[in-house]
Amino acid sequence: MTPRIALIAHDKKKDDMVALAGEFRAFLQGCWLVATGTTGARLINELGLTVERKQSGPWGGDLQIGTLLVEGGIDAVVFLRDPMTPQPHEPDINALVRACDVHNVACATNVASARLLLAQLRSQQNV
Repeated sequence: MTPRIALIAHDKKKDDMVALAGEFRAFLQGCWLVATGTTGARLINELGLTVERKQSGPWGGDLQIGTLLVEGGIDAVVFLRDPMTPQPHEPDINALVRACDVHNVACATNVASARLLLAQLRSQQNV
């Protein structure tokens, strides 16, 4: 089964997301990817990945991805959060992370946990 992965990054974490996706590019090319607006655009333009783009987070993109997750359309979420900068859409962010917990969907919120999650998903594809 093709892994269905959501990729989200706050503004100060977008460079980290592009670097992380570049590190796992070969694996991610075989996945179905969805991302919020600007993050998705950068992954498409800088890495050539195929990504279904939703709205930017503050415009409802987190909620759009949350809907997919609740409907069973997401297997894992990589959400590189910036814990040091207040976010205007914090309730949406919390709702998405809560939905991951409620629906038992793996969610990595920093680069270290994202590497572990993506490496595990990649190893399952190679079995």
